[in-house]
Amino acid sequence: WDEQLSSSRTVSCGTCHIPKTGGGDPRSASSPFALNAGFDGIYGNADDVLGSPGVPRAGADGFYMMTTHFGLDVQATGRRTNSMINAAYSQNLFWDGRATAEFRDPTTNVVIMPNGAALESQAMGPPANDVEMGHVSRVWADVVARLASSQPLALATDAPTPLILWINNRTYAQLFTEAFPGNPVISAENVGKAIASYERTLFSDRTPFDDFLADDPAALTPLEAQGRDVFAATNCDRCHSGALLSDNQFHYIGVRPTQEDEGHWLVSGQEGDRGKMRTPSLRNLELRAPYMHNGRFPTIESVVDFYDRGGDFDAPNKDPFVRPLNLTAGDRAALIAFLKRPLTDSRVVREDFPFDRPKLYTESGRVPALVGVGQAGTAGKVPMVVSLEPALIGNTLTFGVQNGLASAAALLVIDDVAPGLVPPGSGDLAFVNTVLNADGSKSERVTIPNDPALSGREFFGRWYVTDPGGAGGLAISPVFRFKVFPTFATGTVWVDNFETGNTSRWSVTLP
Repeated sequence: WDEQLSSSRTVSCGTCHIPKTGGGDPRSASSPFALNAGFDGIYGNADDVLGSPGVPRAGADGFYMMTTHFGLDVQATGRRTNSMINAAYSQNLFWDGRATAEFRDPTTNVVIMPNGAALESQAMGPPANDVEMGHVSRVWADVVARLASSQPLALATDAPTPLILWINNRTYAQLFTEAFPGNPVISAENVGKAIASYERTLFSDRTPFDDFLADDPAALTPLEAQGRDVFAATNCDRCHSGALLSDNQFHYIGVRPTQEDEGHWLVSGQEGDRGKMRTPSLRNLELRAPYMHNGRFPTIESVVDFYDRGGDFDAPNKDPFVRPLNLTAGDRAALIAFLKRPLTDSRVVREDFPFDRPKLYTESGRVPALVGVGQAGTAGKVPMVVSLEPALIGNTLTFGVQNGLASAAALLVIDDVAPGLVPPGSGDLAFVNTVLNADGSKSERVTIPNDPALSGREFFGRWYVTDPGGAGGLAISPVFRFKVFPTFATGTVWVDNFETGNTSRWSVTLP
């Protein structure tokens, strides 16, 4: 749950795995930054993917890099996020199965655990991935260094009380010493083991369907019970089998043509595996929209219709059980009913233990916000701000601008008063003269001084771009606004939204 694990301090493992949405990423259904252009690299057609927003492309120095599809904005993954709930029972993870049961140290390639370690293997991927959490060429030494210099959960709010009391204002080095007394170091191996150990606590087994299987026939309504019968009669349980409602095998079912995403073939190299994806569990299904590896279907109803028509594409390796089902209206309604409430664990919905969690920085009002509108320049283009990193005391933030005039002179001003349409002569926090890149973008780095007196202080920033097509020879970005906040104070942990202005619950005193 620590967003400091990422290069930009904006993405944690938990960012893409929210319990109350079934362990998936709710942003796939709502964020404009979740859209990936898919196989053909063109937005607005059938192969687009609803993935997970990650980080802007950036170098190790923190400066943003322009990309063809995302500009300076956060990038989106090429697949929908799988759930971490009940993931402990899978022998391999990710849609294509590339996280195997064998866990190798990513820094030495030495086998640490030969079996049963798909969670450890999976945890090694995102922090070093330059779309999901990392900068370009990020390695695990960079991740370890970040943890060693970070106060645990410094960006989070409303952490569960037992977690607050356990951290007890200690450093990550101290926490790793307690968790790994035989090998008390912050290392890729220990990070993987720690994350995996936590994920093994996230099992969901308290649903109405579980009650029904435990000899409580009243746990399902008559319609839901009929849906269970339809589920079996139409062979849905061939792949969605067992306690997990997943065989954890790989199947091509005709969601999209195999060449658009080659799935398990990328891991196995076997021709028959092209386009095959690992069967997801159906537990907590109704919480996890949108569905399939590309997020193509927004509702369970649309998923059922997909299977009823026998899928949408064919290939020699298409699963033979994906065929027209010819469901009656009654059977369709019953099947949909069975896939919803009966498979949902109320603890997951409420985020009760063990699914309780801290509130993330990106879920709070601490994220910089845009205010008002800018001023257009050549071709009616308004320079747009990229500002998303936490204004934590002592942190160095990247402020980007895009959509500006190529190679134009530019000015970044950050002050405690909102800059107007006339460039000021100075800025209290930043006053940076620079030149935009040939693509009309630029980013600059600004450090929040390590001064506790800045806590709660609000700043406003703006980009000014020299542009003869704009009024007064300028194109001007909207204002961005942010408030500086501290890390843990001595003996306290933040437990409420900093931006509310109500200080009564800002902290709790530890014993």
